[in-house]
Amino acid sequence: MIETTYLTHQFLIAMPTLADPNFFQTVTYISEHNAGGALGLIINRPLDLSLGQLLEHLQIDTDRAELAALSVYQGGPVQPEQGFVIHTPVGQWGATLHVTEQIGITTSRDILQAVARGEGPERLLVTLGYAGWGPGQLERELAENAWLSTPADPEILFCKPSEQRWSAAAALLGVDLNLLSSNAGHA
Repeated sequence: MIETTYLTHQFLIAMPTLADPNFFQTVTYISEHNAGGALGLIINRPLDLSLGQLLEHLQIDTDRAELAALSVYQGGPVQPEQGFVIHTPVGQWGATLHVTEQIGITTSRDILQAVARGEGPERLLVTLGYAGWGPGQLERELAENAWLSTPADPEILFCKPSEQRWSAAAALLGVDLNLLSSNAGHA
């Protein structure tokens, strides 16, 4: 029997050959992976939406300019109206998935209210939508070489500019994605 390796708290890095427009050149933070499937949030696709605009839409006031200027990301093609906050420390919020002892993903409004007041987590990334895989689907895609995976690095997740996250995540594996061609070679 082959033992399955689950990828919770890993980066899923799209190979250059992955042509699906939902995932082309993406880095996805895998928040949950088990026999039932996987859930992740794309962390390098900023939307044309700031956190300040999102807070205003939710009728949450803030005077924190640096917070309001943060980008909101397209977390994936599923439920794009649903918000997710990846954050550290985990804290105590209404609806939080504890991915690790340090990183949580919260979907309840209370975290955004606290952040707006300056009482929220130290580091955060906000997405709309998520990426999901059914039972065995992600494993098949990995076997087909659609993805690379590596343990998640909080510095890439929270600090690295979004346009550098794809190559930085691959560099954790010693891979330079610029050297990988999306075209098949012919001798």
